[in-house]
Amino acid sequence: MEKIEAQKRIEELRSILNQANYDYYVLDNPQITDQEFDKYLRELENLEREFPEFDSDTSPTKRVGGEVIDRFKKVKHQIPMLSLPDVFDITEIEEFNTRIEKEGVKPTYVCEEKIDGLSVSLHYEKGHLIFAATRGDGITGEDITHNVKTIKSVPLTLKEPIDIEVRGEIYMPKKVLEEINQKRAKENQPLLQNVRNAAAGSIRQLDSKIAAERKLDTWIYHLPNPEDYGIKTHKEALDFMERLGFKVNKNANRVVTGIKEIEEYIKEKTEKRSSLPYEIDGIVIKVNSLESQKQLGFTSKYPKWAIAYKFPAEEVLTTLRDIVFTVGRTGRITPNAVLDPVIVMGSTVKRATLHNEDYVLMKDLKIGDIVSIRKAGDVIPEVVEPKKDRRTGKEVDFQMITNCPICGSILEKKKEQVDHYCMNTACPARKSEALIHFCSRKAMNIDGLGDEIVEDLFNLGFVKKIPDIYRLSDHKQDLIELEGYGNKSVDNLLNAIEDSKGNSLERLLFGLGISGIGDKTALLLVKKFKSMDGFLNAQYEDFENIYDIGPILAQNLYDYFHDLENIALIEELKRIGINMNYLGENERHHDLISGKRFVLTGTLSFTDRDSLSNLLISYGGSTSSSVSKKTDVVIVGENPGSKYDKAKELNIEIWDEEKIKSIVDNL
Repeated sequence: MEKIEAQKRIEELRSILNQANYDYYVLDNPQITDQEFDKYLRELENLEREFPEFDSDTSPTKRVGGEVIDRFKKVKHQIPMLSLPDVFDITEIEEFNTRIEKEGVKPTYVCEEKIDGLSVSLHYEKGHLIFAATRGDGITGEDITHNVKTIKSVPLTLKEPIDIEVRGEIYMPKKVLEEINQKRAKENQPLLQNVRNAAAGSIRQLDSKIAAERKLDTWIYHLPNPEDYGIKTHKEALDFMERLGFKVNKNANRVVTGIKEIEEYIKEKTEKRSSLPYEIDGIVIKVNSLESQKQLGFTSKYPKWAIAYKFPAEEVLTTLRDIVFTVGRTGRITPNAVLDPVIVMGSTVKRATLHNEDYVLMKDLKIGDIVSIRKAGDVIPEVVEPKKDRRTGKEVDFQMITNCPICGSILEKKKEQVDHYCMNTACPARKSEALIHFCSRKAMNIDGLGDEIVEDLFNLGFVKKIPDIYRLSDHKQDLIELEGYGNKSVDNLLNAIEDSKGNSLERLLFGLGISGIGDKTALLLVKKFKSMDGFLNAQYEDFENIYDIGPILAQNLYDYFHDLENIALIEELKRIGINMNYLGENERHHDLISGKRFVLTGTLSFTDRDSLSNLLISYGGSTSSSVSKKTDVVIVGENPGSKYDKAKELNIEIWDEEKIKSIVDNL
C-alpha cells in the first residue's frame, strides 16, 4: 500500500472508531457490531505498525475506553483501569504464552468468563462503601454510587473494616432483560437492545429508582493492589474478596496449566454459553502469580500478563449461486446473495444481503464462488469473503442492473451515494411500505416483522397485502430458510402474528395508514366510535364534530370508510379474526390530566415523550405538537426551545419535569 493511500485509510479508520466509541460510551447506542469494531481496530493497529510516521497520541489504538459523559461527577482513578488485549484463536493464545515464557516465567493461569456488562470500581473505607465509578476512559470515570447502592449483590458494609478498592462487572441477567422488554412492549416503549447496553443505560440513570427496578447484578474479579494485603496470587485475591463479602464467580474461575487446559476451558464455556443465566462474550486468561505479573509489567494500554479471548462469529463455506435484486419501500435497490442452504450457528441460511454495488465489488464476489458465511453479531447472515484460491474459471462477474426488477424504470444513483434507486413512486414494490407500517411498533406491533423482513416477504411474493400477513403459516418452511430463521424463530413470529389479532382497535386503525391519522388521533377516534362498525356507519359530520378533527381529516376518514376496496379489506380482516373493538372501555381519570390539552417540549430524563404522551391520553388528556391559546399545560424538559417561550408569552401553565414526574409516580 502506498503512503498516501495508507494515510487516507488510517484517518478513515480513526474516524470510524472514534464515532463508534462515542456511540457506545456516550450515547449507549452502538451502530456497529463488536466484530466490526475489532476488525477496524486491528486493521488500524497493523497500518500504524507498518507506517509509524502516521502514529498519533490521539489514535483510538492509544485509548483504553470511551469518552466520559457529562451528566455525572467525574472521578479520577488512582490506579488506571486498563482494558485487555483481545485475541481470537488458539494460535494467538500460544503466542501470548510464548512471550511470557521468554521473560523467564513458567506460568500457571486463571481462566475466567468474560462477562458482557459494564466495568465498575468500588471503593471502601473502614469496610463501608464510599463511592463507585465506571471505567470511563481508564483514567477518569463517572461517579455512579447512587445507582450501585441499589444493586443487592454489592455489599454496603464488608465483613472486615478495611480500606480497599475492588473491580468487577455490572451486568443484567438474561431473564431480567426478557421481563423488562415484555413489559416495555406492552407499554409501547422502545425495547432494550441487549444486556450490555441495558446495564450501561441503567447504571447511568439520574434516578436511582430506575436502576433499582432493573435488577442489576455484579461479579467482582480484580484487586488492583493485592500486595497491600499480603496476597501472592490472583486466585488468592479472588478468594480474599469473596471472604470480604463480594460476589465472586468462583464456580467459573479455574487455575490451569498449559495451552491444552486453556483450550479445554474455552471449549467447555463455548458449549455452555447459551445456557448461562448471563451473557459472556469470551474468556479472560490471567497469569496467576502476582510476582510474575509484576515482572511482566504493562504496555501503555494493557497489562502484559492477561488477554481476553473473544468468541468468534461462526463461519461456514457454501456456494454463491446467484445475486438477485429487491426493491425497498424507498425505492432503494439491494443485491442479495442466493446461497446453497447451509447451517450457521444452528439455523439454515440460503440468502444474505449484499447491501449495494460497491459492497459486492469491494469483496470481489462472483456468481459461482465458494464463499464464507457467518452470523454477524450472532444474528444476521453475512457473506464474509470469496475463497479465490478455489475458483475454477467458470465463475460469472457481477453486473449491477440498470432497470428496476419490478417496474422496469431506469435506476438512478445519486451523487456521492452508494445506493441505486427506482424513482418511480408508483412502483408496486413501494406497496411494501404500507405493510411495514401495519406491522410497526405503534401499529399492530408484530415482533419479528421488521422493515427488511417485510421487504423480503414482499419481494418473495409471500405478502402482497395486509391479510397475507395472517396467512404466513402457509409458508412456514420457506420462512425457516429465510435469512437464517430457525424453527423457534418462525414459531415466535407466527405466534406474534396470531397475538396481534387481539390488539385494541386503535392499533388497527393506525395500522391501516389513513392519511393524516397518527397513533394519538387513532386513540382519540376509537374512544368516540368504539368499534369498526361505528366508523363504517359514520357520516362526514360525525367525524368533523370531534374535537381536534378538522375538515381535512374528517374528509380523509369519510372517504376511507366509504371506499369499496377498503370496506372489502376490513371485512376480510374481520373474517381472519382480528379484533374490531376498542378494548379500553374503563378509561382512567386524573383531575390534573383529564380533559386538558398538553404540549411536550425538551428532553425528559425519566421517560420518552411518546410514552408520556400515551400515558396522558390514557387518563383522558390530549396532546398537540404546537402551543396555542387552546393549550392548557406545557410540560418542559431539558433544552425546551421556542415552545417554552411561546407558553410564557401566552401565560399558559408550565410544568417542569419534577412536577410531571411526581404526578406520574402517583398514578
